[in-house]
Amino acid sequence: MFRITLKEGKDKAPRRRHPWVFSGAIERIEGEEGGNGWAEAVSADGSFIAYGWYDVKSHIPLRLMSWEKSDEMGEMFIRKLVHSSIRRRMEFFSLPDTTAFRLIHGEADFLPGVAADAYGTEVRIIISSRFADRFLSVIASEIDTLFHPSIIEAVTDRQFSSLEAIPERIVRYIGGKETTEGLDRMNARFIERGIWFEAVPGRGQKSGFYCDQRVNRSAIERYAAGKAVLDLFSYTGGFTLHALKAGALSVDAVDSSEAALRHLLYQVHLNEEKGSIPLFSREKVSTEQANAFDWIRNAPEGKYGLMILDPPKLARTKGTLESAMKAYKDLNRVAMTKAPDNGIIATFSCSGAMSREDFRMMLGWAASDAHCDVQILETLSAGPDHPIRLSFPESEYLKGFIIRVMR
Repeated sequence: MFRITLKEGKDKAPRRRHPWVFSGAIERIEGEEGGNGWAEAVSADGSFIAYGWYDVKSHIPLRLMSWEKSDEMGEMFIRKLVHSSIRRRMEFFSLPDTTAFRLIHGEADFLPGVAADAYGTEVRIIISSRFADRFLSVIASEIDTLFHPSIIEAVTDRQFSSLEAIPERIVRYIGGKETTEGLDRMNARFIERGIWFEAVPGRGQKSGFYCDQRVNRSAIERYAAGKAVLDLFSYTGGFTLHALKAGALSVDAVDSSEAALRHLLYQVHLNEEKGSIPLFSREKVSTEQANAFDWIRNAPEGKYGLMILDPPKLARTKGTLESAMKAYKDLNRVAMTKAPDNGIIATFSCSGAMSREDFRMMLGWAASDAHCDVQILETLSAGPDHPIRLSFPESEYLKGFIIRVMR
């Protein structure tokens, strides 16, 4: 095991159980040969802080996982963490109208760079760290033991592939064992609060579906009835379907991906057939492939009683936060100028580097520049299957507000 001594004054965050230790906080490294392995982090005076995984090639070289001196690091410890994470989600297994939810939420569940979602009988794992890539087979084996999915599919998050120096790959497991089967299987079909969805295997953004927006998709139903709705950055139409369910007058869906928009329309047809949205809903939906940031500048003024702004992650790190804030502000400012008096905007940020306070401040700047007043009606976050760990504020990556624009 490595013994890693932190610089004097650099042990405050680790002692408060923040899991990330960057290279600038490390004084010296002693112990094992090689570039990675289990490690004990100690303070400058040699006192124990925590155990974690060290990898010299990772952009976060030391990821802390246990603050208990008596814990034994190894595969059994990882299995225990996976087991505990899934057990904490037991309430979701008995939901009558939802079969998609998160099983493992990365550092919030003490498993760095590991996200796992259940989609019906399938499980999708998203790999975003060298630790997750190294122990993927162990994690998949324990998920299979506890959950018994028909297949587990693991994909590398391409945003972290170069950052973590891990290959982009898709790995499949059946019965807990790696396999080449399942390449031509059908889409994973599942329910979210009575709405049917399908995730395409091996493709799509990250796991193929964003179950972190489940609670928020239901929230917008309260504002959609009888209104023209704009679903900007629509992806495969999660918000669109819930707006239709609530009785939206029309929905315009805009996304840069033609494939995502085709899948959106397929899911509209699917839910009409299932009776989960009103008949003839397809006639209410129009789609447009476009850069959403550009498209909204030419959007008609006063048309949309409800606008949903769900852009991709714009601030991956603190170093990109300033430019991201400008982009978020511009997007929301333009939307405010397009909204009618008392129009509703559901606006989101999935950038972990951007705090909720930053987001709220940005909305204030946008409103000032748009020469309007704004009321916050609801404060939104990810659901309880995406818990926020207080010692790791970055786990509150998804932030949202439902606001009313007043002129």
